Amino acid sequence: MVKKHQDKLHFTVSITSDEQMKILNEKHRGIKHSTDVLSFEIKEKMPNGEWVGEIVVSKDYAKKQAQQLGHSFEEETAFLVAHGVMHLMGIHHEDEIKIQRSKCKVTV
Repeated sequence: MVKKHQDKLHFTVSITSDEQMKILNEKHRGIKHSTDVLSFEIKEKMPNGEWVGEIVVSKDYAKKQAQQLGHSFEEETAFLVAHGVMHLMGIHHEDEIKIQRSKCKVTV
């Protein structure tokens, strides 16, 4: 049996400061403060799949949240990237994402 090729989903991840995140959040959402993660949907076909968008994570916000939640910066950053991917896949309901955090086990 020949396995059918499945298209891959591609996205970029940028890690930035709270100051830069505040600028992005205000420009794109009209909110004048920083946030932990932003997702920008692109949806562009590529030869080997689809580029679905960009994810931006605030390193400063991730550090604060990691301390508050009692896990590592790396685990928090990985969760925020996963959160961004969920947004790119069309999951936008905040309660659903919060439920996913409680079930999420990140290995870094």
